[in-house]
Parts: sequence; structure tokens; C-alpha cells
Amino acid sequence: MREINVGLVEETVRELCIKANLLLPADMEECIGCGAKAEESPVGRAVFDDIIENIRVAKEENIPICQDCGMAVIFIDIGQEVHFTGGSLREAIDRGVSRGYTEGRLRCSVVSDPLERVNTGDNTPPVVHTRIVDGEGVRITVAPKGFGSENMSQLKMMTPSVTVEEIIDWVVGVVGKAGSNPCPPIVIGVGIGGDFEKCAYLAKKALCRPVSERNPKALYAELEAKMLERINRLGIGPQGFGGTQTCLAVNIEQAPTHIAGLPVAVNVGCHVTRHASAEI
Repeated sequence: MREINVGLVEETVRELCIKANLLLPADMEECIGCGAKAEESPVGRAVFDDIIENIRVAKEENIPICQDCGMAVIFIDIGQEVHFTGGSLREAIDRGVSRGYTEGRLRCSVVSDPLERVNTGDNTPPVVHTRIVDGEGVRITVAPKGFGSENMSQLKMMTPSVTVEEIIDWVVGVVGKAGSNPCPPIVIGVGIGGDFEKCAYLAKKALCRPVSERNPKALYAELEAKMLERINRLGIGPQGFGGTQTCLAVNIEQAPTHIAGLPVAVNVGCHVTRHASAEI
């Protein structure tokens, strides 16, 4: 049994909150560069130039890539041989987010109640997804989620009789309705299977997968490619000004489901689809 003090979790979460908001994952930054070269519209290319310049300035000036520093979504994989000491794990995560956003001078956007709308002042509480895995390690991923893109996300409870083409049509339709709102070029996370909440989780988790990696199952890798091609034919383009590069990647995650159902969720990520991970 390995003992880990929750203070280490707190410090790790703090650092990841800041890192995720200041630096894009290397694969995402590279994908944006490739998108800039592939864009056929002059206006679209100019928008890509601005996006790349923004990434550079954020890195050099140590400031957030986007003014919306998001709601902190945390995925934590906990080895079953780990015993946490020194206090509450959840409280340590909350303190890490609080310190990361206040000490990192990141915008705090969380309200304590969805109807009363009072800002908590430190971006807590975060959304936390825990998973028990083998071993004695802990892996933490912080994925700040801005709501310009989050608000464009959708879920549909389909039936097993639905065709692959109908699934593609629905996903493409979600992006078409979103238009310029999620600040394209976007990344699309798709969850297929599970139940109502599981497929939404899968779609969110899909946005944390490197955009350079395809689904390991050929059926879904092919589906990712078809969705990407169809989305880019919409012509929405960078920031909605028209062009050939509306979407940079489509990531699909799937899970077993019930014989009577086929849930599908789309989680939209903007051109600063952010996440940072660390292992303890």
C-alpha cells in the first residue's frame, strides 16, 4: 500500500490549472499549424495567423490563451493500492483549483447555484471524475472547459435501428447549428454508448485524447474521418468567417450499452481545447 499525502494532490492540481490555461498541448498546437497551411480561404488564413500569434504571446507573456479560463474539469485515476493521508482528497482538489485560479490570476467563472448566480470567487467547485485503476499511482488531468463551446454541446438518445449515416448526419448537424459560437476551428468529442450520463462523459473525455491519435478500433477511426470530412464541408471556417478548416479533429470514445439504446453525445471544444496531465 502506497501512502500519498493529499497536499501533493493539491499542489499538482494547482500547477495543472495554471499550465492548462497558459499552454496548449503540443499536439494541439501542431494541429493548428497544419490547419493554417491547409486553409484555402485568405480570410481563414489570416484568422489562423491571429490564433498562432495569440498562442505565442500567451506563452511569452505567461498569460491565459483565452479570457474564458473555463470551469475546471478534473479526471483522476487512482490506483487501488493507494491510501491518501493528511485530510480529504476532495477538499485537496478544491484547494488546488482555488489556488491555481487565484494565484495564477485566471478568470473565475463558477457560480455557487445555477439560478442564484453568485460567483464563488475562486472557480470552485470543479467537476471531478474519479476512476479506480490497478497499481499504486495517481494520474490527474485538468481540462478547463469554456462555455462558448460547452453551450453548443448536445446529447441524443438514439435507438439501435439508427444507421451510421444517421449518426454522422446528427453530429454534423450539431456543428452546423453551432456555427461560429464555439470559436472554430474546433475539436469534436463524440461519446457513443453507455447510458445517458456515460455517453456525455465519454464525449468530454474524448477531448482529452491527443488530436493526433485515432480511435484504435478501425470502425470508429473511419467514423472519425468521415465526420471530420463532412464537418469541414460545412464551410463555417475559422471563427465563422468561412473556409475549409472548421474542425481540426474528431475524437470518438465508445462503451457497451443496453440492447434497447444507442446514446450519442457531442462535446464541442474550441480552438483552445486545453488539458494538462501529471502522474504522482
